[in-house]
Amino acid sequence: MTNNSPIRIALIGNPNTGKSTLFNRLTGLRQHITNYPGTTVLAHTGFSHIEDKQVQFIDLPGIYSLSASSPDEKVVFDLLLCDNKIDLILFILDSTNLRRSFFLIYQLAEFEIPCLLVLNQWDQAIRNCIKINLQLLKSRLPVPIVTTIARNGIGLEELRSAIATSLKSPSRFPLPQWPTIIEECRQTLLNAGANLSLNLKPPEATRIIFDSDSIYLKNFSPSLHSQLSQLQSQIQNRLRQNGFNLSIAEATIHYRKIDKLLENVIQSDGTIARSDSPLDSILLHKFWGPVIFFAIMFLVFQSLYAWSAPFTDAIESLIALAKDNVFLWLEKFPILQSLTTDGILTGVGSVLVFLPQILLLFLFISLLEESGYLARAAFIMDKALAWCGLNGKCFVPLLSGYACSIPAILSTRTLDSPSARLTTTLLIPFMSCSARLPVYTLFISAFIEPKYGPNIAALSLFFMHFVGPLVAFPFAWFLNRKLLRTPHQTFVLEFPHYQLPSLRNVTTRLWESARDFLQRAGSIILAISIILWALLYFPRPPELASKIRSEFLKTHANSYPSEQIHAQLSDPNSPLSEKLQHTITSAYLEQSYLGRLGKFLQPIFSYAGFDWKITIAILGSFPAREVLISTLGIIYNLGGDISEESADLHSALSSATWPSGPKAGYPIFSLPTVWAIMVFFALCLQCGATIAVVAQEINWRWAIGLFLFMSFLAWLGATLTYQILSKIPHFL
Repeated sequence: MTNNSPIRIALIGNPNTGKSTLFNRLTGLRQHITNYPGTTVLAHTGFSHIEDKQVQFIDLPGIYSLSASSPDEKVVFDLLLCDNKIDLILFILDSTNLRRSFFLIYQLAEFEIPCLLVLNQWDQAIRNCIKINLQLLKSRLPVPIVTTIARNGIGLEELRSAIATSLKSPSRFPLPQWPTIIEECRQTLLNAGANLSLNLKPPEATRIIFDSDSIYLKNFSPSLHSQLSQLQSQIQNRLRQNGFNLSIAEATIHYRKIDKLLENVIQSDGTIARSDSPLDSILLHKFWGPVIFFAIMFLVFQSLYAWSAPFTDAIESLIALAKDNVFLWLEKFPILQSLTTDGILTGVGSVLVFLPQILLLFLFISLLEESGYLARAAFIMDKALAWCGLNGKCFVPLLSGYACSIPAILSTRTLDSPSARLTTTLLIPFMSCSARLPVYTLFISAFIEPKYGPNIAALSLFFMHFVGPLVAFPFAWFLNRKLLRTPHQTFVLEFPHYQLPSLRNVTTRLWESARDFLQRAGSIILAISIILWALLYFPRPPELASKIRSEFLKTHANSYPSEQIHAQLSDPNSPLSEKLQHTITSAYLEQSYLGRLGKFLQPIFSYAGFDWKITIAILGSFPAREVLISTLGIIYNLGGDISEESADLHSALSSATWPSGPKAGYPIFSLPTVWAIMVFFALCLQCGATIAVVAQEINWRWAIGLFLFMSFLAWLGATLTYQILSKIPHFL
């Protein structure tokens, strides 16, 4: 540690000990989120001052041991192993279960890092009739001990004072005393490491001895891994021959010391008088549990639609107002005008418009998690998702994807399993988010309802919301069982205490989520919006507008007197002037780089029954699915300010026919084509913001791979839909 670098303090403890709550108390809003190098495990770091010294607190993942059989455990192990990285460990214990907490402390002792013990949830111990002889425990340990109630901020000042004292006079937890034969084996490993030019440390030697399935050895090159594995096998065989059961040996040795340490410290008959049982008897009931759960999920789901709508509308109105003003200010600079309104402000709007849903979703998740109910909800849904390699905790993000993929993907941070988090993130874009609804509404109301009536139309809309999941869950099974080959893991879940949510924790969570989205995803979304604007805007030869205007005048020469035509065209608000402007805009769109790409790719999309106009509209909607409506409006000379309920758009699409070829005179938007378009949108990742957030939460390789995979899947689904329905006379 240099004089300029902050003091680094790691918070370590079992899950559900209130570690993150204490972290929030110590750091407030001065937090930062990132990923640990090489993992999808989130790192929470925050800053504070202890006696005028800057301190960086690191909230490490909650773990039960250092076996390094999971990425969470490996992250903690690797971070502590680095020299001069951690100045002090704050070990957070659950006051209602000291015996279990001390097992991890004995494992941490081998790192010889100064530590301070924090007995959190002290009020729960009192409520559960557990009496802890704190003075006796302090007399048996050489490290400081502080009691706290983190959710209420009780004991925080005492903790800060203890941290200051520990930094001045550091103390370490006693090193574990191993049986002679185990100590000899550890020394053998350390000597072998020296011979192999490896600077093995005591904690590493211990893990190699006891953890056959440890992922720690994978850090080494194949040759070193092979040599260490052989030595590990020899040592473990020697210990087995001496009567050690390696699956329980370490726990047996440590718990003997723990039981001696805690003798007469805990005054309890082992019975915990908890008030949770009456609630659990209802919330975990075989019938009422799922009913209550789905009722709560319906409330969450509905709120993302209804409650966020006024805020979303307000943001859209402000962006529209800004566009109108900028449009007038920059009227003399057409390129800058379009860049600002259609590129920058559209990009800013597409970022801000997600904020209400993100905040609402994280508000609900925080309340459910803080109250202790989210763990029960995961338990209820676990069996329904286990077959495809997911667990119950994945259900809430997946359901949230029906409202918006952005907050749903961000909410996967609450998942403990990295593989479950990865798979859930990749599955969420398959859920039929609210942005797909305008597309479904347009084609169902224009083509299906007039022919089959409102009941079939409603059924069609209902069915479209399940196209994605019908593909997504088999994909999850293939991803987990065949591609990633994720081993089956027993879903172990500890139910936390029921408690009232902490307003401070909820507020911190909302601020953290909003800030992280705006800083990280927002910049990427804005960049994508500007790039797509350029592809839709350029090239823009001025002679094209003159040509369209000339042809337009010739077309309408017989309908209007010459003076009347010129008079109307000089008025930008006249119907004729607007029609001309729409025609010019449509021509520029057709000649743009994206329009040319659409025409180039049209032969590929022809298998799905798409003409070049549909293809351009689809490519233009990749920034956001709902852009399809305005793009079709532009292509069919109706303008971009048009909705899915527009009678003019319905009429234009219904009357569109193939101009030439074997289909000449036939409707372009036949029922097979309409269903193919809807299936395409149900399966395609047409959302630049979602791609950006997937890249932020995982990496760009997965984001691009998911985009390409879903695009191919959408094309394949649309093609199969069109080809099959085209063979059925009823749909022609």
